[in-house]
Amino acid sequence: MKRNDWKNRLNVVYSTNPDFSYETEPAEETSTLEKNRQKLRVSLDRKNRGGKVVTLVSGFVGSDEDLKELGKLLKNKCGVGGSAKDGEIIVQGDFKTKVTELLIKEGYTQTKMKG
Repeated sequence: MKRNDWKNRLNVVYSTNPDFSYETEPAEETSTLEKNRQKLRVSLDRKNRGGKVVTLVSGFVGSDEDLKELGKLLKNKCGVGGSAKDGEIIVQGDFKTKVTELLIKEGYTQTKMKG
């Protein structure tokens, strides 16, 4: 841990002990659900994107690594860019039906289109 990582130590009482070392608990990584148990929702989004349309896949439960891997697969199949973080995958452009078909073909059987 960095010596001056104060954001992790908010609301901690000051210690005069020179040997004191504050330790944070590591964040637990959530285990990834099986593909057929994932309840993914595919929608189009335009908010805070300068009027540009993106395809948003939400509802993913699992590790960030698995999320990024799925996002990479979808972006490659659609031939566009995007990102994958915080349980959401963003694919640039209007690919709602194509992304839904790809997810079902990959084994995510509980995938639904919103809106």
